[in-house]
Amino acid sequence: MPSTAELEPAYLLHRRPYRETSLLLEALTREQGRVGLVARGGRGPRARQRALLQPFQPLLLSWSGRGELGTLRTAEPAGPSFVLAGDALFAGFYANELLLRCLQRQDPSPEIFEDYPRLLAGLAGGRIEASLRNFEKRLLEALGYGLLLTHDVSGAPLDPERYYRYELEQGPVAVMDHEAGGLVFPGASLLALAEGCLMDAEALADAKRLLRACLGLYLGDRPMKTREVLADMRARL
Repeated sequence: MPSTAELEPAYLLHRRPYRETSLLLEALTREQGRVGLVARGGRGPRARQRALLQPFQPLLLSWSGRGELGTLRTAEPAGPSFVLAGDALFAGFYANELLLRCLQRQDPSPEIFEDYPRLLAGLAGGRIEASLRNFEKRLLEALGYGLLLTHDVSGAPLDPERYYRYELEQGPVAVMDHEAGGLVFPGASLLALAEGCLMDAEALADAKRLLRACLGLYLGDRPMKTREVLADMRARL
């Protein structure tokens, strides 16, 4: 991390108490990627920035320091906060957790930073499932794990009327019918995901199943906490 950063565009991915009155922050920044910061006095009774240091708020951050953690010096709003509630709020926290799990600190990811507010705008507008699936697909692409979605493994264009078994880390393989076993999808669903046009329930469900399997390769066996919390809450209703 550079010794200083001045008014760097950023979003908070996570915050937690640190020592007696400070906050430990994880931020997604435009130029530096994911960074860890300490907001000294960020929880004190006179902390001016406490209300500002929230997820889904566009920020301009300035910090100094070397090594894994910088020291936050100033935080300013860079625009209105994205207002998320209900399922959209959980989806936002899920996306933040996904970024924390997938991104290394101090590894710039400009494509992800530019895509993140588009995701938040989609969630705030009620387009929750489609926005999440498209964000997951583009995240995999930015990480170098993009999916083959327009051609099969032999190079032939996908036929929307045929079925394909998706071989992870390889691509679609044509099969005779939808009961072939494994990750089998109609070509139409794979093409819809490729185009970012997930308009119907079947395509959305297929995209979720495929992307969850692909992300599972890189996330490992540790479950996503956001999913567990949401499942627990729904079980109590």
